[in-house]
Amino acid sequence: MITEPRIVVVTGANRGIGREVARQCASRGNTVLLGARDLAAGERAARELQPSVRGRIRGVRLDVTDTAALAALAADVDVTEGRVDVLVNNAAVHYDTWQSAVDVDLAVVREAIETNVLGSWQATLAFLPLLRRSAHPRVVMVSSEAGSLASMGAGPPAYQVSKAALNALTRTLAGNLRRDRVLVNAVCPGWVATDMGGPGGRDVADGAASVMHAVDLPDDGPTGTFTRDGRPVPW
Repeated sequence: MITEPRIVVVTGANRGIGREVARQCASRGNTVLLGARDLAAGERAARELQPSVRGRIRGVRLDVTDTAALAALAADVDVTEGRVDVLVNNAAVHYDTWQSAVDVDLAVVREAIETNVLGSWQATLAFLPLLRRSAHPRVVMVSSEAGSLASMGAGPPAYQVSKAALNALTRTLAGNLRRDRVLVNAVCPGWVATDMGGPGGRDVADGAASVMHAVDLPDDGPTGTFTRDGRPVPW
């Protein structure tokens, strides 16, 4: 595990898994930029978490579908922090259990792809110059076994197709960024009891711990992997 303080950006972090990942990162003394589409919600989450952690948490407006806003935030982080060590692409929409692939609102699918795939891609590109300044750069894609082709069948179409595409993006970026020492990995946190996952799942702290495994990989750790709780998930 890397012990020196790091600069961590978490997207979709005002609630659920993203919020808990932000808390766990900050509890280790890291500086966390807690991203939320609604700045007020992000700042409120940061205020609520700050008293219980050693590191610093700052709420920032981070809409992964807004390229201009991403560029503005990256410019701000350049000035205030000088680098990014870890980017956790957690923001996601539409666990669309109410529809099937043969009876689907394609507008919902487009929205899912825009956020779950292109949003993660755009966020990675926006922060890549700052990641390249890090001695230990990491990109973590919060994915789902719903996107595993090995086990995929009928299911929430927008969600699982977009997560499968996110997994493909993980492999592609990992290959391109290997020479820059940027480790890019996908993580399934499991079925977690959140607003998106619904009741009955595992505790959010356990889901976030699965993500933290990829956050904490050593410099000689793997890239281009898909894991849950540190163990491989079939692509």
